[in-house]
Amino acid sequence: MFEELFERWDGEEAVVRYDRESGAWMFVCVHSTVLGPAGGGTRMRVYPTPADGLADAMKLSQAMTVKMAGADLGRGGGKAVLAVPELPAGEARRALLLRYGDLVASLGGTYRTAGDMNITPQDLDVVKERCAYVYGTTGGGGNSARGTAIAVHAGLQAAAEHAFGSADLGGRTVLVQGAGAVGADLVTLLQADGADVLVSDVDEARAEATGARVVAADDVYETECDIYAPCAVGGTLNADTIPHLRCRIVGGSANNQLSEPADSKRLHERGILYAPDFIINAGGVIQLVGLEDRGWDEDELQRNLRSVGDTLREIFGRGGDPADAAEQLAAERIAQKRDEALT
Repeated sequence: MFEELFERWDGEEAVVRYDRESGAWMFVCVHSTVLGPAGGGTRMRVYPTPADGLADAMKLSQAMTVKMAGADLGRGGGKAVLAVPELPAGEARRALLLRYGDLVASLGGTYRTAGDMNITPQDLDVVKERCAYVYGTTGGGGNSARGTAIAVHAGLQAAAEHAFGSADLGGRTVLVQGAGAVGADLVTLLQADGADVLVSDVDEARAEATGARVVAADDVYETECDIYAPCAVGGTLNADTIPHLRCRIVGGSANNQLSEPADSKRLHERGILYAPDFIINAGGVIQLVGLEDRGWDEDELQRNLRSVGDTLREIFGRGGDPADAAEQLAAERIAQKRDEALT
């Protein structure tokens, strides 16, 4: 059932293990190690079929290669998925995470994991009992939502500079979709800029807690704003929603914001500047690698988080569809490293 997925995937290595004790499938996809060991989070989720879990891991691992190359962290891209029949709790969860830790450890550092959907720092503490290659534990690099929000903020400033001629977000109307950890931090940064911030969340109370004006979830795409910042689930930009957008810029922390690659072309054709998600939301990995591997102090961390804005300026300056330009930038950095290894 996995044959077609492997035939289409251009990654280096995938480990597939069936965990008989829990009924879960473990997928670790290493897309590229050209720039360094592959890094990427672990996602625990119930999927319609195991093949859907593998497909998700493959797609996300490729995005991590581009994200790591764009962030220039000396890391490659990877991703892991625990496709479970139901989300485990208690001792069953702990036992599954320990077995998963054994699997990651067996790769010898080729893949280094962190958290993703349904994986907490406490879960990563359990994984680390069996595996040294873990970022984002309770004693690790801290809450990566903070770093992600700072990088997104810097990216929106770069996008505003390109679209409006000024990086100043004061007076700009910004609609943040999703008031979770990253979204709420981003709202705070935007409010400090003097932006007119709108917030939408399926949990209206959580949206209200930000102190921003609340937009009903059903009204997001028709709401007029300067910037639309998707910070919740992916796939909000698609053939159905893009024609309804009333914004000049799209940029946020959500992963996989585009339902399909053609959606970046749809945005470009409408004159909407898209900050590719795998570039603008790299703050979390920048924070974890910087603090845990490189020993950055706060000043170094802030400089590197805000350098996401400079990367986007380079991408926007290339012209055309920014998603294509971002892929090109990553490909150039990978090709340069490969050439250096041959000389």
